[in-house]
Amino acid sequence: MPLLPRKGLLAIAAVIDVAVQAPGCPISAKTLAARHALPPRHLESVLQSLVREGILKGIRGPRGGYELAREPHRVTANDILRAAGTVDNADNEPVGSELLSKVVLPALSSAEQEFGIALSRINLEDMARDAEALSVSFGRAAAARA
Repeated sequence: MPLLPRKGLLAIAAVIDVAVQAPGCPISAKTLAARHALPPRHLESVLQSLVREGILKGIRGPRGGYELAREPHRVTANDILRAAGTVDNADNEPVGSELLSKVVLPALSSAEQEFGIALSRINLEDMARDAEALSVSFGRAAAARA
């Protein structure tokens, strides 16, 4: 059972993809979508959320696309998931029943907090380094197929 929604995993993958690009070479939403087998429209809303939260910056124009807005060591998996809207604060969630509010949520609260702490220890710099260490770069392999 995956703990993270597909949208969150794709957001992390897209940010790693942006992070491994050469500095000053933004990557387009279309290219990111193709690399991750998504319709560009589906990924665009996630990318815009990442821009609003200051993880990515959008560059307009014919050679535009997305670049990192912060240093990779200052971006965590938890930051990306929150920006993509896949992690919510428990305080903002409406509670539908007494069973949910008095039994289920309190029982799971500490596990959610520990999971958030663990996600905060995973930074983009480490994930990008692991991606770059792959024997075949996913970006070059995808470009060769296109």
